[in-house]
Amino acid sequence: MSNTFDADGITLEQVREFVWEVQEEGDMRVPARVLASEALLEEISDDKTLEQITNTTHLPGITNYAICMPDGHQGYGFPVGGVGALDAENGCISPGAVGYDINCGVRMMRTNLTYDDLQGREEELVDSLFANVPSGLGGGGIVEAGVDTVEEILERGVEWAVENGHGVEGDLLHCEDEGVRAEADASKISQKAKDRGKNQIGSLGSGNHFLEVQRVTDVFDDEVGEAFGLEEDQIVVLIHCGSRGLGHQTCNDYLRKIEQQHQGLLNQLPDKELAAAPAGSQLAEDYYAAMNAAINFAWVNRQLIMHRTREVFERVFDRSWEAMEMELLYDVAHNIAKKETHTVEGEERKLFVHRKGATRAFPAGHPEVPAAYRDVGQPVIIPGSMGAGSYVLRGGENSMDLTFGSTAHGAGRLMSRTQAKNEFWGGDVQDELEEQDQIYVKAQSGATVAEEAPGVYKDVDEVVRVSDALGIGDKVARTFPVCNIKG
Repeated sequence: MSNTFDADGITLEQVREFVWEVQEEGDMRVPARVLASEALLEEISDDKTLEQITNTTHLPGITNYAICMPDGHQGYGFPVGGVGALDAENGCISPGAVGYDINCGVRMMRTNLTYDDLQGREEELVDSLFANVPSGLGGGGIVEAGVDTVEEILERGVEWAVENGHGVEGDLLHCEDEGVRAEADASKISQKAKDRGKNQIGSLGSGNHFLEVQRVTDVFDDEVGEAFGLEEDQIVVLIHCGSRGLGHQTCNDYLRKIEQQHQGLLNQLPDKELAAAPAGSQLAEDYYAAMNAAINFAWVNRQLIMHRTREVFERVFDRSWEAMEMELLYDVAHNIAKKETHTVEGEERKLFVHRKGATRAFPAGHPEVPAAYRDVGQPVIIPGSMGAGSYVLRGGENSMDLTFGSTAHGAGRLMSRTQAKNEFWGGDVQDELEEQDQIYVKAQSGATVAEEAPGVYKDVDEVVRVSDALGIGDKVARTFPVCNIKG
């Protein structure tokens, strides 16, 4: 086992297996930690991820250490796969450390269908899903709303969707925070952001967002698998999308405001993309309220897509979604900052826990885990690439001590979108997936398929292996794609 790793002038020392640290020096307020195997660390060091996670240690109020997950890669200022806990009274909140796609997240829906039930109907199902779930750039959603409705969605979250016939009460109980952030304030979202969002409610968008029908190939923990309602050969549905143009505009709006109003703090930071508002300032409070509203919008977006998927399955399989037991397993959010209480050096402290391309992973017994899963731990869903499958984990018992209750959120990119389009041809990728793996992919654009080709991502098996070994997110089940639609 090597003791140090050097990349572009940054030296990491191995603290223990899978834990590497950039020691605190100069203006760093805490060390930076990278959770990775040596193979993943080689990939993480290929771009500016190590520089970015080291830069985040300069943020006022950062606690313990800045953390990069095993799926980490370069982002806007703060790396994707980054976790930073900043003091909620004497620290700051950073839109760049949350990300542009606020509450880009993933949810999984169970069914009682088996792979045998689906075989022979893959093309019918993928065509019907593609025709009925809006995807791609620009407008077009399941519901088109006026400003009043958008504001209600921003403040009430999934409650609005259920009340308006796009779900049932059980959906609320299996969503983080029961699908609503109470601190949301629609008045803190700009009119431009609302206008961008009003025609995109219930739409996948483009890029790495997708809807995927999968089969469960492995259950690693029978007891937890049973608690999650998962068994081998079962069909499940994975939905990955976020807050669309509304979230992007909100992040942009507040970055510009912070650059204007808090230049003094900005000048202390090594990268202006880390722009942050001091805790307690009016702008910090406004951004937090706006971010929570965008979180609600994203949850409604995924809820509407999920309920539309139920309706598609009803038509294809000629039975009610209730008869197919199409129930939400869980919805996890990425790209958020949450005010949470954590124990730091023996004392409880309120922190803004920023998880950018990282997932909350609370362990068994934590009061914020839904009652249905409290005895086993919070479900964590980690999507892989189109050809590699995905994982369901549960929050590990070491997550609170090591990562402020967090783990990885996916496989993590190896290539930029531009590089991917240069190296892959969308049509070839689709043909290969269908011929070799019986995976049926339908997309608005061949370029999107190329951008998301299996070779563009890190090895999700290795990412999950590190999470499991560290005890921050424990393996429960593995799934493999059958049908995939994207923008």
